[in-house]
Amino acid sequence: MAFIVLNTAKWAAGRLPVDWQIKMNHGQPDISICKETESCLRLKSVMSSFGLEHSVDVDPAQMPFLTWHWKVAQLPGGGDFRRASTDDQAAQVLVVFSDRRILTYIWDSSAPQGTMQYASNIPLVRIFAVVCQSGAANMNKWIAESRNIAADYERAYGKTAPRVKGLRLQINSQHTGTTAESYFGEVAFRSTSP
Repeated sequence: MAFIVLNTAKWAAGRLPVDWQIKMNHGQPDISICKETESCLRLKSVMSSFGLEHSVDVDPAQMPFLTWHWKVAQLPGGGDFRRASTDDQAAQVLVVFSDRRILTYIWDSSAPQGTMQYASNIPLVRIFAVVCQSGAANMNKWIAESRNIAADYERAYGKTAPRVKGLRLQINSQHTGTTAESYFGEVAFRSTSP
């Protein structure tokens, strides 16, 4: 069983995916549709912070796995989510739960792969970050990721994951004053890991 949230195969050239909303935090968004090994979404940040957001209604007990493809072409220089002054990433996948808690899967410039800790400096917002990729070792390569969001939520918050209500693909480089660029392919919730 799978629920494909970002279905790149059905995109028309140059058109943003339907049902996704641009969310601006800082600066101007630079978003485009690309064609490589598959259709993809390109995000570029020049001292900006923005994302694409989609409402969903997913039961993590039924579909605990989140899968996605991503590629980073440029990392924000000096980015490190562990400090507010350098909290910039070329690519993030944020999963928003019905209790307003968030898991974010990030490609960080500096924090070691496998790092898992709270990331939010925003009052009243609980964000738990998982570093899936770090640094330039896999830059310019398409990477397939699969995470058990039910298990990650329980590890982060100590209880069973409630329903997932939203998904956001994010890029930012405003804190470091740099440029970042990333690409996203298909994003899906699945009942089993691929």
